[in-house]
Amino acid sequence: MYRRIMPGLCGLTLLAAGVVSVQSGDARPDNVAMAAAQPAALSEAQIAAAAGATTPFVTVEAESGTLGGGARVRSLTPGAAPPTRATLEGEASGYALVELKANGDSVTLTNNTGKNANSLVVRASIPDAAGGGGINATLNLYVNGVFRQAIALSSQQAWNYRGATTNPDDPRAGGVAYRFYNEFPLRVTGAAIAPGSTIQLKKDAGNTTAVYDIDSVDLENVGAALAQPANSISVVSNGADPNFQRDSTVAIQDTVNAARSQGKSVWIPQGKYLTNSLVSRPLDFTGVKVQGAGMWYTTLYRKVPLPANSWRSQIVVGTKTTLTDLQIDTNAVWRGIGGTGGSDYGVNTGGTGWLIDRLWTRHIDANWLSGTDGILQNSRTADSYGDGYNINNGNTPNADKLGLNITVRNSFARNTGDDSFATYSDAGPTGKNGQVSGAKILNNTAVAPWWANGIRVAGGKNVEVRNNVVNSVSSNNALELSVFGDSGHPLESVAVTGNVLQGGGGWNGVRHGVHIGSTGSTSQFPNAFTNVTMSDNILRGSLTAGLSIDRTRVNVTLTNNTIDRPAKQGIWINSGVTGTGKFTGNKIQNLFPGQVAQRNDSPDTFKITG
Repeated sequence: MYRRIMPGLCGLTLLAAGVVSVQSGDARPDNVAMAAAQPAALSEAQIAAAAGATTPFVTVEAESGTLGGGARVRSLTPGAAPPTRATLEGEASGYALVELKANGDSVTLTNNTGKNANSLVVRASIPDAAGGGGINATLNLYVNGVFRQAIALSSQQAWNYRGATTNPDDPRAGGVAYRFYNEFPLRVTGAAIAPGSTIQLKKDAGNTTAVYDIDSVDLENVGAALAQPANSISVVSNGADPNFQRDSTVAIQDTVNAARSQGKSVWIPQGKYLTNSLVSRPLDFTGVKVQGAGMWYTTLYRKVPLPANSWRSQIVVGTKTTLTDLQIDTNAVWRGIGGTGGSDYGVNTGGTGWLIDRLWTRHIDANWLSGTDGILQNSRTADSYGDGYNINNGNTPNADKLGLNITVRNSFARNTGDDSFATYSDAGPTGKNGQVSGAKILNNTAVAPWWANGIRVAGGKNVEVRNNVVNSVSSNNALELSVFGDSGHPLESVAVTGNVLQGGGGWNGVRHGVHIGSTGSTSQFPNAFTNVTMSDNILRGSLTAGLSIDRTRVNVTLTNNTIDRPAKQGIWINSGVTGTGKFTGNKIQNLFPGQVAQRNDSPDTFKITG
């Protein structure tokens, strides 16, 4: 397993500027005596070493490779005005990519993992079809300069159009393009790629699309498929088809029902299982342990009959359910739960004491995590149309959907269509939904969400966000700490510690590295305070301000945080903010010319001490 630590933003050269300590409302350096009296901070190296998910793969950014032919790097320029619309650079991890346009263009990477790599995940973008719907193409893979295989790429599940008047997949209906990338997992043919070997992606004559935009490559050495556990029932024994020819929905559900009644577990052997039966309800795994042969070996593929209409394909995980070691993929093409684009939740949890472990979800909507005392861990999600992982109360007063003490840990999300990791505490129209409490977002990695935030805490109490990595947010903030609309419960308390937050401040309005907000005047809770504690975090390379506070009634404690190289202010308290700020031992460094470490536009109503 590898600790997933993302390097600094590509092209971000840190200046040799002095460190600035934030003091009560101005940007003057502290004297040595004051600095010595502050609590000892963790070093940036210590914070980075503990942050992020430990994954079985290592990501190599394409822009770090060697370019061949006329290949070029495209990237956002640090300190430049942020994009006002989605771009390929803005949606790339590290805000940079390699463009291959002419035959002979290539990028060469080296396997420096110290291990063999028998599997790759290539994150890339190719153009849409003129009328929408995507195209298919190949790109050639060379190992140590010798052709190994053609990689099949597609844009059929990319290129949506925000605001299109017909459907989100129609480029001719007045919408603005976003969601450019997709991931392409492949098993390497022939021998595994040995340590020190080169991996070259090259456009040859047979690779016929106009341009290939390469973001990154994951290198992984996948072990053998798991064996069937004792006291389990195989879905194949009930008629499920691992060869992706016949629908397996009913056979899988029949196996789960039998295992539940017999006190056994369910085994889904190696294979790809088609689930496109128009049954009235989604698969329900409640009360049973369901295990596959591994994320690379067992896939439940939802081939929703498109255009779909209220067709549900999620998997229900209820009280005392365990779901492990498989992949869920789907042919969905745009967002909308049970809607015409085929999207639906990956898993929808409830009840108590559930566990999800080593689950890979692709092209789904959110993984919707409700209930009490549930854990999701060691998982990955990619190319979603909604949140990666959302801890919530089900938007209902239902006792099975309370959102109490749910933990998401050591998981990886990339290219999500909403917040990569979120808590969502909604009171509902009558205010009767319970408050999400005890949510924990721990040691996760969020990379390049194409919509919304890297991490969002939308209301709740006793929330913990610790030791996570966020890298390169396209549209919104790296971290959002606030409430959700007028029906959102207040954010009573959240502790944010040891996170590395890179980028943020995207094209969707005024956004920042970190944004802290509160309820508005029309909220069901108009007098509630937002209470935030942030300590030992690194905020690096925001496209706008490093940290922004707005709205009224905000109490913020900032201790030993580092804000590095924001494009605008280090900390910005907007006009009209009320509350308090206790700022101690924070560093704001490597500012661009003309920018200030701290700007308080509410000096009479938001008092800063420290």
